[in-house]
Amino acid sequence: MTESAVTSHTDQRGVTRITLNRPAKRNAFDDRIITELTDAIRAAGDNPDCRVVVLAGEGKHFSAGADLNYMKRTAELSQQENIDDARRLAGLMQTLDRLDRPTLCLVQGAAYGGALGLICASDIAIGTESSRFCLSEARLGITPAAIGPYVVRTLGQRHARRYFQTAEVIESDRALALGLIHERVPDDQLEARAEDLITALLRNGPVAMAAGKELVTQVSGGPVSDDTIQYTAELIARLRTGDEGQEGLAAFFDKRTPDWAVTS
Repeated sequence: MTESAVTSHTDQRGVTRITLNRPAKRNAFDDRIITELTDAIRAAGDNPDCRVVVLAGEGKHFSAGADLNYMKRTAELSQQENIDDARRLAGLMQTLDRLDRPTLCLVQGAAYGGALGLICASDIAIGTESSRFCLSEARLGITPAAIGPYVVRTLGQRHARRYFQTAEVIESDRALALGLIHERVPDDQLEARAEDLITALLRNGPVAMAAGKELVTQVSGGPVSDDTIQYTAELIARLRTGDEGQEGLAAFFDKRTPDWAVTS
C-alpha cells in the first residue's frame, strides 16, 4: 500500500495536525500531495471536534516547493490541462485561507515555492532560526501565480515585486522582518512554542475566532464606509447575544472558566 503523502490526526483536545509526509522528497508538492492536503483541510473543517489546525512538515524541511517530476509532467500538458492543474493548487490555498478554524503553520528548514502559499494562507506562522524561504519560480521561467494573492497580501506589493523577480533566498531574520512569519525560535523549540499558542487558542471561543477571521477579511483594504460600520455593529451584536458570547460574559462575571474553553 502506498504511504499517504499527507497525514492527519485530531487529538482529544480538538487539535488537528496535518503533516506533509514526503520527507525523502523534502515534502515537495505534486498533484497527489495537493489533492490529499486539500482533502485533509476540508475534513478538518467538517469535523465538529476540530478546534485548531496545525500544518507541519515531516523531516528536516517544511517543503522544498514543486517536485521536479511533477514540474516535468506539467510542461507536457496542454494549456487547458495546465489551467485545471493550477486551479487545483489555487483551490488548496483558498481552502486553507477560508477555513473557519485557527491555523498554525510550523516551518523548519526550507520553505520554497508553493510552501510560501501555505504559510501566507495560515493565520499564524512560526519559523526556526535555520528556516529559509524562497519564491523560486522565476528560476524556472514561471511566476508564483496560484499563491500570489496570499503572498502579496502578506508581503505587500513592494516586497512582492522584489522577491517574485529576484528569487532570492530569504533567511529567517529577514522573513520575520517582512512579516512572512510571526515568530522565529531556536530549532529545538518549535514544537514547544507551538504548544504555547495551541494552549492559548483552545481557551478562546471557537465562534469568536471564526468571526475574527471573517472580520479581518471584510474590513481589509477599503475605506471605513457606512456599510463597514453597519457590518461591525451587526457582528458584535450577533456575538454578544449568541450562546458562546452569553456564556463567555457570564463566566467572566462568575470568575469561572467558560464551558467551551479547553484547559487541559
